[in-house]
Amino acid sequence: MTVILLIGKWIRLKVPLFQKLFLPSSIIGGFFALLLGPEVLGRIITATTGNEAMAYGIFTENMFDVWAELPGLLINVVFACLFIGFAIPRLQEIWKIGGPQVALGYTISWAQYVVGILLAVTVLTPVFNLDPAVGAIIEISFVGGHGTAAGLGDTFAAVGFEEGLDLALGLATIGILSGVVVGIIFINWAARKGVTSSIGHPDDLSTDQKTGIIQKDNRESAGELTTSPISIEPLSFHAGLVGLAIFIGYLILEFFVWLEDVTWGSAYDLYLFEYVPLFPIAMIGGIIIQIVMSRTDKSEIVDRATVSRIQGIALDLLIVSAMATLSLQVIGDNIIPFVILAVAGVVLNVVMFMYLAPRMIPSHWFERGMGDFGQSTGVAATGIMLMQIVDPENRTPALKAFGYKQILFEPMVGGGLVTAASIPFILQFGPIPVLIAMTILMIAFWLLGVLYFGKNKAE
Repeated sequence: MTVILLIGKWIRLKVPLFQKLFLPSSIIGGFFALLLGPEVLGRIITATTGNEAMAYGIFTENMFDVWAELPGLLINVVFACLFIGFAIPRLQEIWKIGGPQVALGYTISWAQYVVGILLAVTVLTPVFNLDPAVGAIIEISFVGGHGTAAGLGDTFAAVGFEEGLDLALGLATIGILSGVVVGIIFINWAARKGVTSSIGHPDDLSTDQKTGIIQKDNRESAGELTTSPISIEPLSFHAGLVGLAIFIGYLILEFFVWLEDVTWGSAYDLYLFEYVPLFPIAMIGGIIIQIVMSRTDKSEIVDRATVSRIQGIALDLLIVSAMATLSLQVIGDNIIPFVILAVAGVVLNVVMFMYLAPRMIPSHWFERGMGDFGQSTGVAATGIMLMQIVDPENRTPALKAFGYKQILFEPMVGGGLVTAASIPFILQFGPIPVLIAMTILMIAFWLLGVLYFGKNKAE
């Protein structure tokens, strides 16, 4: 897998189009593994020769057995790292600066559920016989991204909707591509129309940003040594904190599974926590560790940069393994529903950004809204990249507001508790009650953004 990552990086360096699309090496490498694996090369060799000796392409069955398990494990690492070493500011400051982004981000997320469930109950379930849980896939893929989609693989399997995993991973790829392509189109439009005063131009990006290789004079430290390697390797110490966060999350989840089983579960045949994956609860474990460390760690031995490196390698390996084991046959068998969901997701994000961002964000709406648009199509990194193009010198509060938004946003949607619980909720209560609840939430945050933040001229 690490060799595949290196190949992905080499391909990105050699193909200018991939640089312009800002495709991560992990996704390129994942596609490389997909093409040379059982879904493409393996099928071609088997069909042409009748010999199944290379049914898994250039790889082996054992490798794919391991790769198939990795996404569900590594997503716990990614989410456990979210808040460890992250200094959480006062809630008042978060709300004042990041509030408009919170309102916009939640409105888009709830709208993705509303549109997805509407499509499920009107077309996808009655016409194509897909599980009603398909209504949650737009939000899982477009806001959650590859990591969240892969992490919910066991949940899809538990509810009997195994094909949902491959559909979600495919949609996550569409989301990232559309976020970059449409985002660049928006930026060029804004540059021509004079929508902003701080905007840069995509062609003016540095070599560092295009190639992904940081020149020597621009390099920063990847982390600080906060413990002596004589006592414990700093990377081992931080990995231990991440592992502890996951274990705390595991204990919390197991407690609620037990509590549900002995109370409302057995009494009303209502089970939710047994379908909830570990990764959003691992994030809570990370928050608990951060709270404890912030109050007891006088030496400041937790280094946020080191935690980010652990999170980064886990996400890279997660994406490679998820893309490599993607089932193209499942997407092919459901190509019309897949296209419907993809088009609906892209159109929804474009309309919501253009209509809501100017009305919800009191100042610098384009720069600040670009972050939310990028995140609504797959990953926060896309939003940050688009903001760096629009506001390369950070003249606006866009980056700070976007960072503050994550504190109130990530724990719930985009892979948080609501995202993880959406499929069990649809399973237990049916799509219509969930649709009603999501519609109410969408309208509430819509009104909050337009009537409160949109009328407030303070930055």
